[in-house]
Amino acid sequence: MSLHFQPVQVATGSADTESQLVFADGFLVAVLVRLSDDHGEDAGLWFLEAGFGRVDDPLQPTFSDLGEAQDWIERRLAGG
Repeated sequence: MSLHFQPVQVATGSADTESQLVFADGFLVAVLVRLSDDHGEDAGLWFLEAGFGRVDDPLQPTFSDLGEAQDWIERRLAGG
């Protein structure tokens, strides 16, 4: 499996616009959004705005960096 990140701007309706589309083998599996300063202590964390298939998670976790998000997505796609 090969993950590919593509930076985009997402119209979230808030200051949280810095985002990454995450593709696995050419399929969109997640949209990650970087939390803005509006989120206080959580500013700068990456938030699972949307996950698809095995990456869908109603808890919408946050990650300290894209590497941590990548590891989590890879585990989900592997069935873990």
